[in-house]
Amino acid sequence: MSPDTFLSLFSLAIGAAWTPGPNNVLVANSGARFGFHASLPHIAGIGLGFPFMIFCVGAGLGQVFAQSALLREGLRIGGAVVLLWVAWNIATARGAAKAGTSKKPFTFIQAAAFQWINPKAWVMAIGISAQFVTPAHPIQTALIVSMVFVMVGFGSACTWAVFGAALQNWLRIGNRLRVFNVSMALLIVLSVFFLLTESLT
Repeated sequence: MSPDTFLSLFSLAIGAAWTPGPNNVLVANSGARFGFHASLPHIAGIGLGFPFMIFCVGAGLGQVFAQSALLREGLRIGGAVVLLWVAWNIATARGAAKAGTSKKPFTFIQAAAFQWINPKAWVMAIGISAQFVTPAHPIQTALIVSMVFVMVGFGSACTWAVFGAALQNWLRIGNRLRVFNVSMALLIVLSVFFLLTESLT
């Protein structure tokens, strides 16, 4: 991979990883409800889970996916349903997280597995793999792309979680946490709307 191509990949990765989307909204909400340290497994699940997904797509899974319209539409519908369910749970969450009174933050496995039913993750993985993974060296270039997203993904997830955690004290006043949760849920709903109009091929 040439230096120019790598710089282009790195710039695209920053834009893709840092913009609001299901992953960033969820980890920010986790930081706000549970704190930064409790959200570390969630951060790690994003930071390693999505790059692993990119590697799999770039190494050959993307071709299988591109050839199956049923698989694509199943993911589109199923992913939208899951994201709307997640949005509903965020919007209806009550108060700040307290021991024994609130759902737990995502585990590493849950956050990593979430990538596979997240339509935005599929759109990004397929588009980026098609652009930067070369047919002559699919494993090598897929690994390079994945490593870039490990670096960028951890930075993004940590920052969004810190942003949420920084709001914890402020959100404890009145109905602010309720408004915050509803706002986060609406961002996910909005992302579902846009993702349903995106092509997964």
